[in-house]
Amino acid sequence: MHKFTRHITLIFVLLAGVTLSSFAGNQSRTGTAGAQELLIPVGARGIALANANISTASGLDALFSNPAGLARTDRGAEVMFSHMNYLGDIGVEYGGLSVNTGFGSLGFTIKSINFGDIPVTTADFPDGTGEKYSPAFTTLGISFAKLLSDRISVGATVNVISEKIMSTSATGLSLNAGVQYKGLGMPGLNLGIAIKNIGPNMTYDGSNLLNQATVTSASRPGQLYATQAATFDLPSTLEIGLAYEKKFDIHSLTLMTNFVNNNYQNDEYNVAVEYGFDNLLFLRAGYQFSPGMTRSDLSDAGVDAKYQSDYLYDFTAGAGINYDLSGTMVTIDYAYRHLKFMDSNNVITVRLGF
Repeated sequence: MHKFTRHITLIFVLLAGVTLSSFAGNQSRTGTAGAQELLIPVGARGIALANANISTASGLDALFSNPAGLARTDRGAEVMFSHMNYLGDIGVEYGGLSVNTGFGSLGFTIKSINFGDIPVTTADFPDGTGEKYSPAFTTLGISFAKLLSDRISVGATVNVISEKIMSTSATGLSLNAGVQYKGLGMPGLNLGIAIKNIGPNMTYDGSNLLNQATVTSASRPGQLYATQAATFDLPSTLEIGLAYEKKFDIHSLTLMTNFVNNNYQNDEYNVAVEYGFDNLLFLRAGYQFSPGMTRSDLSDAGVDAKYQSDYLYDFTAGAGINYDLSGTMVTIDYAYRHLKFMDSNNVITVRLGF
């Protein structure tokens, strides 16, 4: 078993090293990938920690950051509900269920993006036709994770991606895979590696891409022709994180850091700290930054000085409480993520462990 776990860890480390070059943050490719809803974080704890908890996340709460953490729970089953006020009145709803079986842990999740009602505009009616539509973006996930030893866990998630705008839609599949290693060389030092959003290209199709052909002959009936939409890649990422946990009697302190290697935008760096009191009350704070684009780059591009910034996000904060209610562990987490140019995000998550 020890040889097997070492081989699994080595495979992930080698895979991470190989993919670093292909996933290298590329400023010139920013905005060229689709399915951006895959990058929207869920779960108040992870968001409060600036998504730096890739090596410490556990149970159902771990599925966005690292599916390997799903196996690290002492509960037979968990359910989770989360709501986030995202950008421009967009709401993100998330729910999940996990079951600890005899051969591993299974997880099922759904993420839905609520855009609200949007007026229909056309070239002839730029102020609106009086009709409205609401895009439907949904991601369904199924996950499996397993403890290979008391130190090593592995996991994977397959996501079914569905995007629909009026009568035009796109469907795709993506894969997330990760590993967590506890006690890396010393007690309390943890490693997490995750590869996310790997999958085939997606493309839109539907009746909204049909156009009326111009008829030059009165004897020829009107015809429709289809506009072929271009394919788009998924926003693949590679994440590597470290954390150090230290307990002082009923107090605990965890320092976390995470490097996010992006294929279609600048790389990101996340740092966070979490304080825990008696496994009952938790206080969290984090910071996100991306040094890939400097102020001089933005100035050369003609961006006004007051809008020059390296990254949309910066600091995060939050708190959580655990309470054992007659054998059911009730966890309520809150997170605040500050945005530099828009209304900040507020997230609340409720998790029940049975």
